[in-house]
Amino acid sequence: MSDIEQDLALIARGTDEITKIEELEERLKEGRPLRIKVGFDPTAPDLHIGHTVIINKMRQFQDLGHTVIFLIGDFTGMIGDPTGKSATRKALTPEQVRENAETYASQVFQILDRDKTEIRFNSEWLGELGSEGMIRLAAKYTVARMLERDDFKKRFADNQPIAIHEFLYPLAQGYDSVALECDVEMGGTDQLFNLLVGRQLQGQYGQKPQIIITLPLLEGLDGVQKMSKSLGNYVGITEAPEEMFGKLMSISDDLMWRYFDLLSFRSNEELEQLKADVEGGRNPRDVKFLLCEEIIERFHDRASAVAAREAFIARFQQGQMPDDIPEKTLDTGGEGIGLAAALTQCGLTSSNSEAFRMIQQGAVKIDGEKAADKRMRLDAGFSGVLQVGKRKFSKATVA
Repeated sequence: MSDIEQDLALIARGTDEITKIEELEERLKEGRPLRIKVGFDPTAPDLHIGHTVIINKMRQFQDLGHTVIFLIGDFTGMIGDPTGKSATRKALTPEQVRENAETYASQVFQILDRDKTEIRFNSEWLGELGSEGMIRLAAKYTVARMLERDDFKKRFADNQPIAIHEFLYPLAQGYDSVALECDVEMGGTDQLFNLLVGRQLQGQYGQKPQIIITLPLLEGLDGVQKMSKSLGNYVGITEAPEEMFGKLMSISDDLMWRYFDLLSFRSNEELEQLKADVEGGRNPRDVKFLLCEEIIERFHDRASAVAAREAFIARFQQGQMPDDIPEKTLDTGGEGIGLAAALTQCGLTSSNSEAFRMIQQGAVKIDGEKAADKRMRLDAGFSGVLQVGKRKFSKATVA
């Protein structure tokens, strides 16, 4: 396999689609650093590892010697991206945009090489475009083409208002590619329409149209729904190392390979070797350890990753309980409390119905002993460690 074929294979790993991959191959053959753009709408960022999929791909491009442009959409952020929205979105103030952009940058540079990243703000060129320039830009696209977008189409069919300025968002994002003379633009699958607008505008401005790479949404820990804080199936990048390690170890062996593809910086050859090792009898748990350590080292440090692994082994393979178990006093007025209600009040389950399910599934322990009776009550004066699953503990006292 040639160097370019190896580069293409790494770039393609984990992607949803590459528009005109043959054009990407031709540009790689030119032997110059390509200009890779990713735009970030500066809404308040609170990242989980699902958000880092595209940032990881940016880092891969950096490692291959290309120029990554981290574009802060400060101008377009004041318009508000309508993608996927059923109503007009409230625009951000300039102060909010600047504050959010700083927070975003501080998080993404845990992955990107700051010295190899070109940080740009699209107000540099969009702010200078002026009324005449914006009208000329708007003349390059039709309302009919805009209404091909699913969200606009649905809102139009439902007689929901669409403000004129919302049509300007994909045009402004597309013009960013013209101003930056991009070779490649990356985005989520929901951004495909906007990315195609950039490709089309570049052609109208006499530039080589950019190659488009879309990346998928990462599945959450359950392996079914997309990773989301609201669904509780996420791993936050600012979480404690032991919490991150425990969550990542909970994923299925099949999902582990998906996480390797989208989150790991190991080479394709290394991943193929790991798969071969597992097929040859290596315990998948040991390979999952490598994934956990790599991700935790990225957002913390190597020592934290090793300590989290050792704590996991001690706690879950040797049956030890953590040292820092939170304590909770349940005031029942001397009447005692049902086990399910106690689990919920201690924050170990989100509801009594979830607590009942956990008891039925054999996932609840009291002082290390399984508790299987849904009707069990804890009398006043009870004091002990309640446990749900492998990672949730609470030292409860019933008053």
